[in-house]
Amino acid sequence: MLEELKKAVYQANMDLPKYGLVTFTWGNVSAIDRERGYFVIKPSGVPYEELRPEDMVVMDLSMNKVEGELNPSSDTATHCELYKAFPAIGGIVHTHSAWATSWAQAGRDIPCYGTTHADYIYGKVPCVRNLTREELEDYEVNTGKLIVEYFRKADVEAVPCVLCKNHGPFAWGKDAKEAVHNAVVLEEVAKMAARCEMINPKLGEAPKELQDKHYFRKHGANAYYGQKK
Repeated sequence: MLEELKKAVYQANMDLPKYGLVTFTWGNVSAIDRERGYFVIKPSGVPYEELRPEDMVVMDLSMNKVEGELNPSSDTATHCELYKAFPAIGGIVHTHSAWATSWAQAGRDIPCYGTTHADYIYGKVPCVRNLTREELEDYEVNTGKLIVEYFRKADVEAVPCVLCKNHGPFAWGKDAKEAVHNAVVLEEVAKMAARCEMINPKLGEAPKELQDKHYFRKHGANAYYGQKK
């Protein structure tokens, strides 16, 4: 079942170590087939060098395992909450990449200091609050609900990533490949922002008009970056 999607999710997972986003098994990628209502996700705790496409686990949106011999990622319920809430999301990545996780552990949003950030993310990368003691009882579900709560009042497509305080980043896109791309961008943006603050602790965010210029030349009806397909 969903053999092509399994291959795509497998490849996206293999791209995490390729781009230096994971250490050991600290990450996962999923993608959803909206017509069937099933999503495919990496199995829990399996080293990347041992993964095979057939190891990917198929889940439904009620958190039932549909196919797969292995247990799904421990973060599966978080992915599921995002898929249920936002139809535009087709793929999700969670990592503990060092720079983005450092901002998350510091409990800080990542301000937009330059055009690299603005090209991909409209405004700050938000860092959502800690879960309460009671919410921790259903940790992965409530992590998802917390992200959903924030993006009910934000644009999940204009800001394709989030930091969870004291935890780490999630990123998403229209499919698994784009989600990984956005996770790579997030890590680079986090690295550059941290270095900017080291070089100039008094710097401010990039001017709003510059952020707008760079974001909207790549996104929206009047975008002109790249080649026409």
